[in-house]
Amino acid sequence: MHICVLGQGYVGLPLAVRAAEVGHTVTGYEPDRARCAALAAGSSYVEDIGDDRLQAVLGSDAYHASSDPQDLKGFDVAVITVPTPLTDRAPDLSCVRDAGRVLAEWIEPGATVVLESTTHPGTTRDVLIPLLEEGSGLVAGRDFHVGFSPERIDPGNADWRLENTPKIVAGLTEGCLERVKEFYDTVTDVTVPASGLEEAELAKVFENTYRHVNIALVNELSRMAHTLGVDVWHTLELAATKPFGFTKFLPGPGVGGHCLPIDPVYLSHHVKARHGQTFRLIELAQDINESQPDYVVRRLQDALSRRFRRSVHGARVLALGAAYKPGTSDARQSPAVEVADRLRAMGADVTVVDPYLPVSDGGCRDIPFGAGTDTVGDFDAVVLLTPHGEFDLVRLAAEAAYVLDTRGVMAAAPHIERL
Repeated sequence: MHICVLGQGYVGLPLAVRAAEVGHTVTGYEPDRARCAALAAGSSYVEDIGDDRLQAVLGSDAYHASSDPQDLKGFDVAVITVPTPLTDRAPDLSCVRDAGRVLAEWIEPGATVVLESTTHPGTTRDVLIPLLEEGSGLVAGRDFHVGFSPERIDPGNADWRLENTPKIVAGLTEGCLERVKEFYDTVTDVTVPASGLEEAELAKVFENTYRHVNIALVNELSRMAHTLGVDVWHTLELAATKPFGFTKFLPGPGVGGHCLPIDPVYLSHHVKARHGQTFRLIELAQDINESQPDYVVRRLQDALSRRFRRSVHGARVLALGAAYKPGTSDARQSPAVEVADRLRAMGADVTVVDPYLPVSDGGCRDIPFGAGTDTVGDFDAVVLLTPHGEFDLVRLAAEAAYVLDTRGVMAAAPHIERL
């Protein structure tokens, strides 16, 4: 089939490459011309897709990237994988609307359109379908097929990839569901049919809301445990020995990435806007997780005052990691970046090191720590924010004057504190 994937980011590029690998002819539609040029040259900016995989599908003519809408002509299946961010703390569906308008002109009878972008229940039916029908002059469910299939991409996860992660599929009608499932059966091992569009949309935002709420719970637990003088990390290890009724979550500097800081807001905002009801647990979790970077800064501030009788102002701080999770360059909504920004605002001299990020991206240094002119011992304090495997934690423990470990990956010691 001719497959068009609109948006060639962390979600769209893996889908496009996978579809090309299994035998489809794929157009990766990306309005960003610089990204298109990189992809055409065989250079991937997404860690989950190596240059070798990209170059292989380019070489076989199974895939090409384009910013020209005319290349969408004649598609059998089009998948929308564009961002759904927040603007002024409210859901922003402008990219979905733009994609729908661009796509509508090229819909032919029998074609299938699938939305993968995370959003609140009702978006496919109430926002996307009217745009597709207006622009095409066709009727969804009768002349062409429409579905929703939430993305489940976890950047940097080598165990759970697109092809072996169960894929929820939904359709406007039974015929639509059949066509959506038919496509995803070619690129994933397991498809899970949903009874309706809204159920699939709600399942996606709830998956991330579940994580968001539980992370907030352990973040607040870590604060209370510190006040009580109790080791929260050992407490969680003990609780995790229960073989039923407990799932282990860990505290950290906050939540980041393309899902957790955003998706629950889509659900709570939609419920409040449509029905005037407050999703209290989501809003409380949001408050806790958004304040976690401030808590990290306070802990570091207290440690500098207590141990060295000095303030954050003028202190040299080495911040290890800027991405929101280990093994990836994804720094979207990263709490690590927020911690560094807050420390700088207080007058600290902060050096951020992340081997996955270039110097030009967020002021990060493109070296593993200790490889430059500075050594770990030259800093007043180290705050470990993202535990990339490239960081030598044994050397860090031996050379640092003080470490605040926000991820609980280092053994506690007189000069090492865990959050």
